[in-house]
Amino acid sequence: MKILIADDHSVVRKGLVLILAEQYPHALIDEVSNSEDLLKKIEKDEYSIIISDITMPGRSGIEILKEIKEGATKTPVLILSVHAAEEYAIRAFKSGASGYLTKDSAPSELVKAVETLLRGKRYITLQIAELLAEASDDAIDKLPHETLSNREMEVMKLMLAGNNITEIAEILALNINTISTYKERIFEKLHLQNYTGLVRYAVDYKLS
Repeated sequence: MKILIADDHSVVRKGLVLILAEQYPHALIDEVSNSEDLLKKIEKDEYSIIISDITMPGRSGIEILKEIKEGATKTPVLILSVHAAEEYAIRAFKSGASGYLTKDSAPSELVKAVETLLRGKRYITLQIAELLAEASDDAIDKLPHETLSNREMEVMKLMLAGNNITEIAEILALNINTISTYKERIFEKLHLQNYTGLVRYAVDYKLS
């Protein structure tokens, strides 16, 4: 069995390796720190499962999910993120993920999720099942923030965390002008004028 872990924090990767190596002592575990290296890996090797973060340098984990599924159609992808399920889980599943866990999950739940995916099933918690039901295609109205693209949502979360445009550009390894464009789109889609309004919006809809 071969496992690929994609996360830009080495401490997180090492922790995952320890947990998985204990459960699967004969597994080969590869690590990458960004989305581009992840895509290069799946071009060369076949993996039993991919465990990927969302926020990484370059394109996000959700952004490249479709490419992962094109290059490794049978490989299940478990998204492991610091973001709460209500923020990204629906986007992840719609983009091709087979499971979604937050990084504060217990090691036993991670192992359970991995085993579920290896059996060819999706790992869906009760909370995510409820979110999926609420987000069914026959939903009448979308809230403004639900119209944001995956990258716009990511930029918004970084803004709400107190990062300025330059810092966000460094975190995502993108051009400052690109981040500025995302910021403008976010304000436009949410019908906001400034950062204060964004913070108020986030509080009202429990986004931060």
